[in-house]
Amino acid sequence: MDARPGPAPLLIACALGIEHLALRAGDRGGAGGPVTVLRTGMGPKAAERSVARLLADPALAGAAVLATGFCAGLAPGMHPGDLVVAEETRDPRGAVPCVGTELLVKELVRTVPGRTVHTGPLTGSDHVVRGHERSDLLATGAIAVDMESAATLLCAVRAGERPVAAVRVVVDAPEHELVRIGTVRGGISAFRVLRSVLPAFFEWHRSLLLPRR
Repeated sequence: MDARPGPAPLLIACALGIEHLALRAGDRGGAGGPVTVLRTGMGPKAAERSVARLLADPALAGAAVLATGFCAGLAPGMHPGDLVVAEETRDPRGAVPCVGTELLVKELVRTVPGRTVHTGPLTGSDHVVRGHERSDLLATGAIAVDMESAATLLCAVRAGERPVAAVRVVVDAPEHELVRIGTVRGGISAFRVLRSVLPAFFEWHRSLLLPRR
């Protein structure tokens, strides 16, 4: 009888109910191991609390962690429905390098054809970014901003060695700023893209499983 442990689990973390709904409606087939989709609540503190609490479960020891959901694009030319694959996440406490960026880009291009995929630093904020704040953050080298990814990945790596990544869908951008996610075309487009990305996440997880111990 094979007594070796199974593959490390995958934790997919998002903040909002609409993001969670999109992920729950996605194709859950093809997962390479146990998958948990966690709704953390909005903001870095809520994300950190929720992720820390879940990763304290021994069943999630060594789990790969992927932060996802919507984001604000910072660079001119970005559009709602574009994808952002973080090379690293940043907040005032430091930066966390992401694992398997090239693989994620490749799989997202295949999974969501026709969508532009941007790569670069993803910065964290404790509030919704508007107006001139976009250009200030762009000047730091970041290409997009959200409120939870940096806190999620920092908490994850502090809890133990594991692969981490962040993939976000642009819901607004400098030329396409919106106020309410669910009531405009950009928000609907972003929802549909987020609903489609799970196969790419599963392929990333399958290719980057931690060695058996």
